[in-house]
Amino acid sequence: MRIGIIGTGVAGSLLAEGLEGFDVTAFERVAPGDQAEAGTGLNIGPNALKALRLNRTARHAALRAASLPWQRWFIDLADGTRLFNLDLREVAEEPGVRIRWSELYRLLRAPVAGCTRSAHALEALEEDAAGRLVPVFRTPGGLVRDGGFDLLVGADGRYSRLRSLAAGEPEGTLLGVCIWRLLVTEAGDCPYDDYGQWFNGNARLLSFRVPGGAVYIAGTFPLGIDRQIPDAMKTAAAQRALFTPADAPPCPAVAWMLAKIDAHVAEIHWARSAIVPVLRHALDGRALFLGDAAQAMVPTLGQGATQAVECGVIAANVLRAGGDAAAVATARDQRVEFVRQFSMESSDTLLPPVDVQAGTAKKRQPDYLAKLRKLYTEVV
Repeated sequence: MRIGIIGTGVAGSLLAEGLEGFDVTAFERVAPGDQAEAGTGLNIGPNALKALRLNRTARHAALRAASLPWQRWFIDLADGTRLFNLDLREVAEEPGVRIRWSELYRLLRAPVAGCTRSAHALEALEEDAAGRLVPVFRTPGGLVRDGGFDLLVGADGRYSRLRSLAAGEPEGTLLGVCIWRLLVTEAGDCPYDDYGQWFNGNARLLSFRVPGGAVYIAGTFPLGIDRQIPDAMKTAAAQRALFTPADAPPCPAVAWMLAKIDAHVAEIHWARSAIVPVLRHALDGRALFLGDAAQAMVPTLGQGATQAVECGVIAANVLRAGGDAAAVATARDQRVEFVRQFSMESSDTLLPPVDVQAGTAKKRQPDYLAKLRKLYTEVV
């Protein structure tokens, strides 16, 4: 079987590494070295680390070495009132990690560099006489074809070109929440370390340190009925007003973040939180989708890249055992549906009329913690 992988992000790189000995070619749209500092930071859940520990021990060790441990999750009000403080080892077998996107890409792509063709952007799909899929790529030298593939894997992210060519553009559902992201590199005086969230009403800051002395900050706030991000909100003054308590000064952590927003507002990446329907395969099983290309979800529990890890590892196991795209769906889709629904449930405090303190109190209850334990430990 000849397998082509579109995209060498998290799922694509892990799949390519797991199919050693197969006839595999991976295609990446960026050139080698491009976007070395792209992106910001992310947290990867204990379930991804378990998947790697059980199946890719070298990658598990490399990820641990390149990251900081994610050991705690705390939730405060913007004035510093603590609502929730969880040691992840109460619900997981090992901590998660905190890392920069650029470093994650580096360590996952290195083992598959030999089978990767860079600067190949998928342009179109054709078929050969045997009914195999022939991807057409735009490269710096023009359009190129690399013959037919028995299986094409779309691991090219939320806006997957392979998925759109094989099955049409998915219809996304906006959740009415703006999410913005910022990486602060001058962060030696940051007054916190591990994964924290700070609420002012339903507006939330999320932040943690990542390697290299940097700090990742993300903000969310509810949008109006038109689901658009007003330009007026993309200012330091508007964000300061959004996250400053009405009747108390901001706690030191929030004050530090507000100062960084003031200094770096022009560098913030703005987006709207959305989901798309799950699609695991198309074209009679000749196209398979993994990670965000298959299952883009809300980022509340940090399961985007985490589920991409699970996808890459488990899909490789299934294909090595002789399975096909349908077998990957059997192995993944029920698990993904649980994660998507639990992530949506955990997003309740981001939107009115949910009261943040009441919603957070539910996260301390046994049934919620049991779901966290299922999320973090029930990995194939």
